Amino acid sequence: MSEQTIHEVYAYLRLHDTKAAIDFYTRAFGAKELFRLVEPSGRVGHAELKIGPATIMLSDEYPEYGIQGPRSIGGTSVSIHIHASDVDRLFEQAVAAGATIVRPLQNQFYGERSGTVRDPFGHEWLLGGHIEDVTVEEMQRRYTALFNET
Repeated sequence: MSEQTIHEVYAYLRLHDTKAAIDFYTRAFGAKELFRLVEPSGRVGHAELKIGPATIMLSDEYPEYGIQGPRSIGGTSVSIHIHASDVDRLFEQAVAAGATIVRPLQNQFYGERSGTVRDPFGHEWLLGGHIEDVTVEEMQRRYTALFNET
């Protein structure tokens, strides 16, 4: 059997309002719309955005096929991580565009300044930026220390 090659991995977001989400992601994260496919009814069947080097795929909900977004299912168990050169600015930009702060920005033990926001559609975004190089061993030491602080 030959070895399988994975070429790319995409996040595919299910939304209750893809048109509004495209506008939000453009304002919040500087997304660039690549294209969208719209049914005659107006429902967006598929859209693609570029956020930095990554492509994100989007569609409206299709409950008749079990395709539902975070609002319909009562939350999300996934967070999308954006690593940025100026995380403070990106965080402020996302909040100004309508994101809700889940976890404020703070310096983390793993060498990143990060925080989490929830977009108006229920998806969570972990926004981070590099602040220091940390070895795996040092990360583990710091992580263990967090559990020993009581």
